[in-house]
Amino acid sequence: MRGLEARARRGMKAGGSALAVLAAVGLSATACSTGGTGARDEGPALSDTVAAGAATPSSSPSPTRQPERVDAVELVRRDPKVSAEVKRDLKPCVGDEYPVDVSYGDLTESSANDIVVNVMTCGDAVGIGSYVYREEGHSYRSVFRAEVPPVYAEIDRGDLVVTQQLYDKGDPVSYPSSEEVITYAWSTGRFTEVSRMHHDYSNAVGGTAAPTTAN
Repeated sequence: MRGLEARARRGMKAGGSALAVLAAVGLSATACSTGGTGARDEGPALSDTVAAGAATPSSSPSPTRQPERVDAVELVRRDPKVSAEVKRDLKPCVGDEYPVDVSYGDLTESSANDIVVNVMTCGDAVGIGSYVYREEGHSYRSVFRAEVPPVYAEIDRGDLVVTQQLYDKGDPVSYPSSEEVITYAWSTGRFTEVSRMHHDYSNAVGGTAAPTTAN
C-alpha cells in the first residue's frame, strides 16, 4: 500500500493523539513530517562527482527549492469551496494550535510548490477534510477537495494519494471495516484518478484488524 501504513494511518486518523499531531504542525504550518515528496522528502543531499585525479570543486551544489510557508488555517477559511461544517470545526485545540497537517510538493507541474492541507478533529485526530492548493500569480487556487471523513491526503512521488476509511454499521471509530486508497495524477489542468485499491479488514482475536487487499 502506497503512503501511510494501514496501522499508522488508522492510529492517526481514528484514535491517535491530537497533541502529537499539533506539535508537529502548528498554526503557521511550519513543520512537515518526512515521507512523500517536496518539503516532506527532498531526497538525499546533493554531492559533487569527482573524476579520478581531479581536484574537488570549490562551488557548492545548487540549493533545493524551499517552500514558501503559508497560513493554512486562513487558506482553508477563505476558500469558498470548503464546507461550512469543516470551517465550523476548524478551531484551536490547545492555545493557538490548530488540528491541521500541511505538506508542500510538486503535484501540478507548477513553478511553485503545491500545498496539501488535512483538517482533523482535536479529540481523536480524525481527518474531516483534505485540500490541495495551487499557486497562480500571487494567490492560491483550490484544485482538489475531499470532505467525507475519515479522509487523509498526501504526496507520494509526485502523485496525490487519498485514503478513505469505510465503516459498516456498528463499527467503532477505531476499527473501520475497510479503506480505499485512491491515487490521482495531474493531467490537462485537473486531477485524474489513475488507481484505486480497496483494503478489507477482518477482526482478529482481541480486536486487532488484519488487512486483506483486493484490487
